[in-house]
Amino acid sequence: MKEFTLLFRLSSQSDKKPSLEQLQERMAWLAGLAAQNKLVNKGNTLSVTEAKTVHADHVVTDGPYTEIKEFVSGYLIVRAETIEEAVELAKTNPIFKVGGSIEIREVVQLYEQKS
Repeated sequence: MKEFTLLFRLSSQSDKKPSLEQLQERMAWLAGLAAQNKLVNKGNTLSVTEAKTVHADHVVTDGPYTEIKEFVSGYLIVRAETIEEAVELAKTNPIFKVGGSIEIREVVQLYEQKS
């Protein structure tokens, strides 16, 4: 099995706190992944206001990607046979109800893990 990171993106207009119903939907989605043994790491929510970007010339700017109209709001790691399977898992996430999107990337193991 491979591992895939799901990066959750929201528009800058969606920075309000989620409702209790939205939180319950997210928790149910995570529980479903865990029940299928697909959840590797539940990840975290990332701050929108406490963010800096360090550029190659060591210039520091406020926030990540200030030139775009969306931000990474969180991430998690799932287990799947293929990226297509990871996409199918992502399609069931409730983030789409609030206009969000999910970027899926395979986790590349640079070094062999020892058991």
